[in-house]
Amino acid sequence: MKHITYIEDVKTWENTFDFYFPIQVRFSEIDMFGHLNNTVPITYFEEARIQYFNHLGVMQKWTDKSSETIPVVASQQCDYLKQVFYGEQLKLYVKINQLGNSSMDIHYMAKDKNGSICFVGRSILVQMSKRTGKGEPWSEEMKQMIKAPNL
Repeated sequence: MKHITYIEDVKTWENTFDFYFPIQVRFSEIDMFGHLNNTVPITYFEEARIQYFNHLGVMQKWTDKSSETIPVVASQQCDYLKQVFYGEQLKLYVKINQLGNSSMDIHYMAKDKNGSICFVGRSILVQMSKRTGKGEPWSEEMKQMIKAPNL
């Protein structure tokens, strides 16, 4: 695999993922060259991230009407390693790599049915105050939900 700056050792990194979301590549996601359009993995990242947050229980906190905070994606990147085609079954793995004061570094890994890594990525997500629009530190409850998931 090509060198990716946020991955030191691929095998070690690969083994730290526990959660994945299954995806089937749809015809509408294919470009005129017959492979997955380069914009689609970002949408896959979003879907897997939301499913992961639902799994951890934090999405329910953010979507509660009384919540004072919302998650905002500050940056994203995707590194393409292998072509993906219509109908392929992928496992989109997601994990929180690092937790900051009000941010988190989220990593993604897509594997095909043979276990080959097709693309990887990362997002920086910031928890913001709905009122001020500024970063809002994680509560102790949120930290516990994020650091000790029931996988």
